[in-house]
Amino acid sequence: MIISRTPLRISFVGGGSDLSAFYRYAPGAVVSTAINKYIYITVNQKFDQKIRASYSRTEIVDSVDELEHELIREAMRLVGVDGAIEITSISDIPSQGTGLGSSSVYTVGLLNALYAYQHHLAGEERLAREACQIEIERCGKPIGKQDQYIAAYGGFKYIRFNPDESVFVDPIICSSETRRCLEERLLLLYTGLTRRSDDILSEMGSNTEQDEAARAGLQRMVGMANQLHEALLHDDVNGFGEVLHANWMEKRRLADGITRPCIDEWYELARAHGAIGGKILGAGGGGFLLLYAPVDRHDEICRALPGLRPIPFRFEPQGSKLIFVEENGYK
Repeated sequence: MIISRTPLRISFVGGGSDLSAFYRYAPGAVVSTAINKYIYITVNQKFDQKIRASYSRTEIVDSVDELEHELIREAMRLVGVDGAIEITSISDIPSQGTGLGSSSVYTVGLLNALYAYQHHLAGEERLAREACQIEIERCGKPIGKQDQYIAAYGGFKYIRFNPDESVFVDPIICSSETRRCLEERLLLLYTGLTRRSDDILSEMGSNTEQDEAARAGLQRMVGMANQLHEALLHDDVNGFGEVLHANWMEKRRLADGITRPCIDEWYELARAHGAIGGKILGAGGGGFLLLYAPVDRHDEICRALPGLRPIPFRFEPQGSKLIFVEENGYK
């Protein structure tokens, strides 16, 4: 049996510039962190030759080609596993459609476990690159690359997406006090709303290709990612909330589904009660609301938003890793 553990993520600024519709013409950039909430993938040899895949439903099939779960099917094809296997998954918190990068986290963790099942150790770059290949090229998802890379590498990162399809992943080198300050001031609230990110991202990609104003907005967001990266290198967190706010104001213009009236109302209420900045995580439209506020204003913000559930978290320094490996002895 193999068990992989892969962290979910929070993206602070620059999201959308990791779409090929943008970075084909100019480098994209994000500031993102892995968090201590995880998706666990278990891979186990099956006694018979069938494939059992358990997720929100359970499939038991005779061949890889029969699998309906496209991420499992394509990952097995890519790694070269063709049968006699059981695959299951567990997530720490609701992740599907909530903006924490769950689809890419799942894919990275699955690849990590499948390679270990084949007695291979895959490095971070390979896991990230092949997860992108599965989701974007093989499955045709209209998504970007940041989630795969932060899931594979972990940590607090500045990630750059280049026109030649290369990706540069750099650690944000700041003091432990700066990290602690950010963790304390960030407030993560679950809205209870979920959405299909593919629809929003498809519209965002189309707008980016056709609308010069959308590209200019993304270029400004890349500038914010660069600005935030530079400030953090100097342990300057004073403008962190303002940059989050400016990024959200730009992002919400990129596609119709990124915000909703209730999200705008929650955000304005949070700002009225002490939040400096924030954003809806992921593509938008629902999921988790991230806020940056002085610690002594967190309780007041939560009282102002009683319908939203606060979720404590910490930054996670590691990416996808194998936490259990044991041979079961089947032949």
